[in-house]
Amino acid sequence: MGRRRNVLLIVVDQWRADFVPALGAGFIRTPNLDRLCREGVTFRHHVTTTVPCGPARASLLTGLYLMNHRAVQNTIPLDQRHFNLAKALRLIGYDPALIGYTTTTPDPRTTGPRDPRFLVLGDIMEGFRSVGAFEPNMDGYFGWIAQNGFTLPPKREDIWLPEGVDAVPGATDRPSRIPKEFSDSSFFTERALTYLKGKGDKSWFLHLGYYRPHPPFVAPAPYHAMYRPEDMPRPVRAPSWEQEAAQHPLLDFYLRNIRRGSFFHGADGDAASLDEAAILQMRATYAGLITEIDDCLGRVFDYLDETKQWEDTLVVFTSDHGEQLGDHYLLGKIGYHDESFRIPLVVKDPNAPARAGSIESAFTESVDVMPTILDWLGGEIPRAADGASLLPLVHGSKPADWRDALHYEYDFRDVHYSRPESTIGLGMDESSLCVIQDEHYKYVHFAALPPLFFDLRDDPHQFRNLAEEPAYAGLVKNYAQKALSWRLRHAERTLTHHRATPQGLETRSVRAPEESE
Repeated sequence: MGRRRNVLLIVVDQWRADFVPALGAGFIRTPNLDRLCREGVTFRHHVTTTVPCGPARASLLTGLYLMNHRAVQNTIPLDQRHFNLAKALRLIGYDPALIGYTTTTPDPRTTGPRDPRFLVLGDIMEGFRSVGAFEPNMDGYFGWIAQNGFTLPPKREDIWLPEGVDAVPGATDRPSRIPKEFSDSSFFTERALTYLKGKGDKSWFLHLGYYRPHPPFVAPAPYHAMYRPEDMPRPVRAPSWEQEAAQHPLLDFYLRNIRRGSFFHGADGDAASLDEAAILQMRATYAGLITEIDDCLGRVFDYLDETKQWEDTLVVFTSDHGEQLGDHYLLGKIGYHDESFRIPLVVKDPNAPARAGSIESAFTESVDVMPTILDWLGGEIPRAADGASLLPLVHGSKPADWRDALHYEYDFRDVHYSRPESTIGLGMDESSLCVIQDEHYKYVHFAALPPLFFDLRDDPHQFRNLAEEPAYAGLVKNYAQKALSWRLRHAERTLTHHRATPQGLETRSVRAPEESE
């Protein structure tokens, strides 16, 4: 190890796992991510433990499951009492820098109702030093564009319309109206290089966030034309959206209510009626946005190479959540389908050259990232953390008690832009689900709706619900019990390792093992 320890945590937005070349996506060009995979460990079975953005980033940065941090949806506050990665880094002498966003709504008990942070989806999580903010309302980004001489349209979001006065908003092969030099990916990259060049020889931690490949699904030139729709993977879906909707009331709600305008600036119509040609064009654009990020990362990696910092830096690459991309007739990150929850994770530890290029098949979750970074820096992993350090896996030693299933959750209470709770007829605190999934089966438990059960060997894309099939009753019971045991084991435990005794306070130092059903 060199003279210092740096950490680069790259968090992209809405990048699903099957758009990573190392995991089989040979149709996409990402030479810099490929390099990271060659020099690090790529995790094949990695999930975010919740969606969408705000809850997912809360879990990523606190190491807590949704059931414990309870920032259950975008716009829902994060309790100030929760520890997070930034606070932990400050305890060991780091000034944690953040480029991008965390979509964190503040605890209303620490401020007042007129606080402007309550007018947006979320702001910056406490403890980070923002060195390139996107929030609130992307003001920092639009100001940067204007300062650099680009004339913004009266409605500044119109930079994400397709180029040309005759352009029709929607899935398109046209470029966006903003050139790549002024794209949001370029903005974040410039902020990253500005920060790194200012650090000199000091150790640093940088959360480098990118907005892409999050919608609007329109890419700047030349990325708009880099991929052909016919080379994209076909959508996975039943013959009609109505057949999909029959599977469950929650799926029925989303298939009837997701609108194209949330994914293509200015577009009209519902998402479920997108035809295959439009979906393939959307995927080609999505791939172009991914390659744009990769080119931007190349600039950051080159700087770390030039300054000999690459060999002193732990690099973690991940996303907050996935994207349905037309699979099951859905767009966005919702519900219980794999496309929303399976995300990339690559860890490049300069101390683990022997495992460079490995693909790790252990089940890993977004709550593991915080403990991994703290472990690598010699910090203390909080007792409350639900995840575990990945360093043993990175170094080739799988702990005997490592989890044997993936776990994730979703809360679908009403927010101002989506109202499944009231449409389905549920209460606010019963609009939730949890999933337990291994290589064989997937069980989805709802607080107040029928469960789902899938045999992944016969039905990998989860079209046939077996929860009510008599032949599967024993397995359904078994997985329901596993889900309950998981929740009991991970109930909030910040102080539960302390106990009073006749001799005074006793603190138990052995951390409870991970799941080993």
